[in-house]
Amino acid sequence: MALLEARGVAKRFPNGTVALAGVDLVVEPGRVHGLLGANGAGKSTLIKILSGVLAPSDGVMLWRGEPARWRKPIEARRAGIATIQQHIPLVPTLSVRENILLDRGGMLREAQGDRDEICALLARIDCTIDPEALVGELRIGDRQMVAIAQALASGAELVIMDEPTASLAGQEREAVYRIIRRLAHEEGRAVLFISHFLDEIVALTDTITVLRDGGAVLDAETATIGEAEIAAAIAGEKLNALERTHRASPTGEVALAIEGLATPHLAQPVDLTLRRGEIVGVAGLLGSGRSELLHAIFGSDRHARGAVSLDGKAVGRSPEEAVEAGIALVAEERVAQGLVPGFEIWRNLSLPHVGASGWLLDEDAERAAAERAVERLAIKAAGIDTPVTELSGGNAQKVTIARWLHPSTRLLLLDEPSAGIDVGARTEIMRLIRQLADEGLPILLVSSDFSELLALADRVLVLRDRGIVADRPAADLDEDALILLAGGSAGSDNREIAA
Repeated sequence: MALLEARGVAKRFPNGTVALAGVDLVVEPGRVHGLLGANGAGKSTLIKILSGVLAPSDGVMLWRGEPARWRKPIEARRAGIATIQQHIPLVPTLSVRENILLDRGGMLREAQGDRDEICALLARIDCTIDPEALVGELRIGDRQMVAIAQALASGAELVIMDEPTASLAGQEREAVYRIIRRLAHEEGRAVLFISHFLDEIVALTDTITVLRDGGAVLDAETATIGEAEIAAAIAGEKLNALERTHRASPTGEVALAIEGLATPHLAQPVDLTLRRGEIVGVAGLLGSGRSELLHAIFGSDRHARGAVSLDGKAVGRSPEEAVEAGIALVAEERVAQGLVPGFEIWRNLSLPHVGASGWLLDEDAERAAAERAVERLAIKAAGIDTPVTELSGGNAQKVTIARWLHPSTRLLLLDEPSAGIDVGARTEIMRLIRQLADEGLPILLVSSDFSELLALADRVLVLRDRGIVADRPAADLDEDALILLAGGSAGSDNREIAA
């Protein structure tokens, strides 16, 4: 009998977004069930429903054959479902023991029985961490082990693991793989395993479900299917927001030259060139090192070392020197690293023009420039005095790009420029990126949307395990190939998983 069954589970949000359009899922005890899908496919929403964070709009869930509906996460945990989130939500100021006992209350107690139990739990997963060590001082791999021990302490029959290996190194991954097999195949628990890495899905799971556009498009026994078929199910036949066309390969002068760019956040030094008017896409999965590459180039990674030159001139290794040289970074986190929420549109647009360059703020000139930017990018707002907090996601993203569209900008680094925005705004931003490249601006573009990369890029770098595993013309790639390069075994012999 199935341990957990979802029948026609749907989720509609008040703004009209349909995150799930009627998903069926059957999770059985003693098995590892893989859950896959591209960004936006509905995986996170489904996990939140199964773990009691969100209520479904429609559909039925069965737990041990009986109807179930959890109103809050604690109810799901008490029923026997433990969810290990992607970002490992442990309390850094508490000890390993205290974190494992969080769900029980009285977490600061120090009974000998509790300590013995924690030591036994850690031993079950071959973990030698000191139970009294502060979690905030642990490596990410050890924190993952604490999260697994926390799930076991709750007596969970179903363990949901959301991208548990995305940020782990090879040996740490192998340890997680061993635990997953033990939980399912030796202890009889069910494991719902979410991952973008196709090779580990094929090696670890017994059955898989692929979500696309809010629905389940593939359910199969893993032994009957290969990576290529999984990749095709994930990609599907998508309608690109911008028709994929390939321009003639840019033949302009080299604008950006990087030699031996090294940082602890990347596995190996990077050598890279970018020509005038060229769009180079950067593809990879969570934890692959995409954003880290951009921050190393921009100088915001203070540990980065190596030579970066723009138009033949060396660029200093700080953000201020990068801006002075003409390098612009549109970061992934619009609020944390881009916009100032308390400022109006025009003040946000003027920010790069003040500071390291020594430019003086001429309010009339800056307001006029803001008016031109709003018109050029079709930013929908009552006026340039509108606070950026009142803008839609798409229009806020346009402001983050517009603030760098200055004559002094000679290289544009874009990190997820279309994330979290609607299709119409996404299309406008994609057209703007292409227009800027046509005008001669070199662009390095990070995007989780592989169809977007293929529609825009002249060339694509693929990162996996924090290193570049492929550098190919976009015309030679399709979405299936990118998925295999970024998350499968194609193009690299560095990822091996013991069966």
